[in-house]
Amino acid sequence: MRVGLFSPYSLTRPGGVQGQVLGLARALRTAGHEVRVLGPCDGAPPDPGVIPLGNSVPIEANGSIAALAPDPSAQLRTIRSLWDEAFDVVHLHEPFAPGPTSTALLIGDAPLVGTFHAAGTSAPYRYMLPLIRYFATWLSIRVAVSKDARTLAAAATGCSFELLFNGVEVERFATADPWPTTVPTITFLGRHEPRKGLAELLEAVRRMPEELEVWVMSDGPQTEALRARHAHDPRIIWLGRVSEEEKARRLRASEVFCAPSLGGESFGVVLAEAMAAGTAVVASDLAGYRNAARPGRDALLVPPGDVDALAAALRSLLGDESRRAELVAAGRARAQELSMDRLAECYVEIYERAIAQGPTGRPWGQRRRGHSPT
Repeated sequence: MRVGLFSPYSLTRPGGVQGQVLGLARALRTAGHEVRVLGPCDGAPPDPGVIPLGNSVPIEANGSIAALAPDPSAQLRTIRSLWDEAFDVVHLHEPFAPGPTSTALLIGDAPLVGTFHAAGTSAPYRYMLPLIRYFATWLSIRVAVSKDARTLAAAATGCSFELLFNGVEVERFATADPWPTTVPTITFLGRHEPRKGLAELLEAVRRMPEELEVWVMSDGPQTEALRARHAHDPRIIWLGRVSEEEKARRLRASEVFCAPSLGGESFGVVLAEAMAAGTAVVASDLAGYRNAARPGRDALLVPPGDVDALAAALRSLLGDESRRAELVAAGRARAQELSMDRLAECYVEIYERAIAQGPTGRPWGQRRRGHSPT
């Protein structure tokens, strides 16, 4: 089938939703389907088969910054692409985010599948509730990536949702060439903002043994202040944004991956990536993270914001090779359960059902293949 996968967020910036869209597209192509990925791009498209819809602008959302494209030019490119590509099914990630996904929801005439990622709060749900309740019925099938995401979306839309996991490209992480290192290593990956808990991790590192390194990937509004506060500690290596290849190699080489977020996490794909790479995981005990890692079995989960508990968990794993090995073995098995190939199979079945139903709820239902807007 011919599938259009839409991301509301810039595909050239790191992010959980973007990673899911691009990874799912690769898995669907491997399975023999024709896939186009559409979304904002701030630079060259990251993969073949990506249709860039314009540059993004930073917009505050859910305690973070989202790279969205709500400008008119991006919407015109979206409309043109929908007319030109004649998709059998259109898959919208975060259908109500301002920009291409919401435009595709309103304009597209192919059957629509919507995947909802957000948990916690959502500005569109607060300010556009009557419209959202109406337009949600235009989605042939609605999917949520976690129970928290389903709770938020169902309350806003009044609709039913299927529950489906986020996926991880297992082979890419499991076969990565480990980054060279000579000491035990803890890795952090996430935007440097309060809710991601980097400040708490670095405080915990003060209580850790001298013989280790902490690899800090990405950047954000806290970067400069945190670098200045911990400038005296040579164990902390500030890497900035890294390529997907380097990310996989560093995860593969680390003894422990740490995700000390304070809240606002819907699923925890990065935990699944670390488990696929064969890295033991220490993370905050959040409902979103429990979707990916089962406490005490696949990862050690500690109370969010508890620096003492975080330091103790990190020390215990670094000092106990046998326990690390147990977590790594369980984590690898868990990552296989969450593989992107399995997720693609699930979505193919959903696409087939959506196509069988046809466009729902909209005033128009006939396909307009071969026509272009004037």
